Amino acid sequence: MMVEEMKKIDFEAHFVTEEWVAKMFENKGYPKYVRAKKTNTCQILWGGDAVEPIGDILLRKLLDSGEGRLKAMDETGVDVQVLSLTIPGVELLDPSVGTALARKTNDALFEVIKKHPDRFFGFAALAPQSPEEAAEELERAVKELGLKGWKTHSNYGDTYLDDKKYWSILERAEKLDVPVYLHPSFPSIPQLRTSYGWALSGAPFGFGVETAICMMRLILSGVFDHYPRLKFILGHLGEGLPFLLARIDYPYVIPWFDPDARPKLERKPSEYIKNNVFITTSGNYFLPAFMCTYDAMGIDRILLGTDYPYEDPKECIQFVEGLPLSEEDKNKIYYQNARQIDVGT
Repeated sequence: MMVEEMKKIDFEAHFVTEEWVAKMFENKGYPKYVRAKKTNTCQILWGGDAVEPIGDILLRKLLDSGEGRLKAMDETGVDVQVLSLTIPGVELLDPSVGTALARKTNDALFEVIKKHPDRFFGFAALAPQSPEEAAEELERAVKELGLKGWKTHSNYGDTYLDDKKYWSILERAEKLDVPVYLHPSFPSIPQLRTSYGWALSGAPFGFGVETAICMMRLILSGVFDHYPRLKFILGHLGEGLPFLLARIDYPYVIPWFDPDARPKLERKPSEYIKNNVFITTSGNYFLPAFMCTYDAMGIDRILLGTDYPYEDPKECIQFVEGLPLSEEDKNKIYYQNARQIDVGT
């Protein structure tokens, strides 16, 4: 199915498999699924008192890659979802467990797509702690399974993706010409893991901070100078970075700043965001935030994302429809910009 025939491609839609859920309940370390003592509903336990509420209704929606999901898509006019394994993925599992589970998850995703090839695409799950195996699995997922890229999370416990031991995966992504969707995870930053709970550490605040830090580390590491065709996608209107585009260039434009005190880059940091990064609309339906992103990034870098099933896709579509944009610009968000990253063809 060609991208020109599509109307709405949702780049952020989450799913799980029965096997992945079972492994999450069985995991001896963290993170793991547990049952809340009072309500018996599903939660992610990240260690200590750090808990993310999931709930069984949401878990059922994540498990449903068939009739219920398709109905929700039809009700909102979403033609295609790009499915990816939800948080916490496999990145924080023991490398041998994560590598095997990633492969099984990608195979399961392939079967889902095969049943509904006109409705679903997919991003691969990888276990980056075994970088060479992860790079090989990405190639298998793209070439043999037809998946469209890699969805990863913002930290791997005590390391981030800018660590050079992971660059072989990024090198493979550039070679395959597929994007990396950088999705939030529970912050590794101690100051965000406090008694304020999920209100500080989770989606309301900590998720965006954590992901923005990961993206900035990637930029300042020089990874985009090594792999200039590498493409990243950020959700939630860019995790706050469009607001900071001028500020992050500060060390590179202020005359008195010591050039030896800044990372050596071929371009200013903002240029990498504007040239190597796409953003989606997922879960941030605030007009001033969108207009900032629109002005900073340009319409050609914005993709549709609903964050299903964590967010109501109806709210997302209503938000985009209500934006003060031309129909041409809305269609760029809905499907035309997908051509630039070869998702939808």
